Amino acid sequence: MADLLRKPTGTSGKVHEITPESANWGYVGFGLYHLKPGETATEQTGETEVILVLVEGKAEISSEDKHFGELGDRMNVFERKPPHCVYIPAGSSWTVTATTDCTLGVCTAPAKPGREAQVIGPAGITLAERGKGGNMRYIFPIAMEDRDVADSLLVTEVFTPSGHWSSYPPHRHDEDNYPEMTYLEETYYHRLNPEQGFGFQRVFTEDGSLDETMAVSSGDVVLVPKGHHPCGSPYGYEMYYLNVMAGPMRKWRFQNHPDHDWIFKRDNP
Repeated sequence: MADLLRKPTGTSGKVHEITPESANWGYVGFGLYHLKPGETATEQTGETEVILVLVEGKAEISSEDKHFGELGDRMNVFERKPPHCVYIPAGSSWTVTATTDCTLGVCTAPAKPGREAQVIGPAGITLAERGKGGNMRYIFPIAMEDRDVADSLLVTEVFTPSGHWSSYPPHRHDEDNYPEMTYLEETYYHRLNPEQGFGFQRVFTEDGSLDETMAVSSGDVVLVPKGHHPCGSPYGYEMYYLNVMAGPMRKWRFQNHPDHDWIFKRDNP
């Protein structure tokens, strides 16, 4: 069994700490904090850039001598409001102090110092619809390649309605072969609505060397080191996930699974 499903380590403080070392890969890091009002999280960025995503709640955010004030207005992620997000460069630090109950995503990837710390959302982030029928879902593209807001990180939020599929038809981005494909590691931070729900995610390669199907609970993180990685939300439950991707090139180029590419071609004539 590959160690791809990561459960939160608790209910308060830093409940996820996925590093390239713990994931056994080279680029993506992801952390998650649950903070109560008045609680503070602070970290040095070192040789990584960081995008802080206020998944839920409000907080005061600062970096070095920059103070961004209180950010956040989405108290429940399933409100589908665009997220408040802050970019923090390498060779710096950040501090977040919760002013309400707060869920904070910490997305990291290797980078050189040089960019400015800045607020990158909600301004500039617009809800988009993707897919058709039972494959329709909603996207907040926080930091995809059309936004020059990072050196390495690609970050997006996805809302998958009840009974729908996402990251589907199955696709992969595990070869450094631009422009046909880019190598991108990826994490999925999952949430379900109502909270007691579950979803499914399969991570598999075409040669069968990796094939894991996982039942994900609200709060779990799935690692995608390679291969295809579709997920489904059972009837009655809405699925949210926060994606972090990074690799040697900040471009998202993927290929659909050859057995299932007909669906994409049918829906995108």
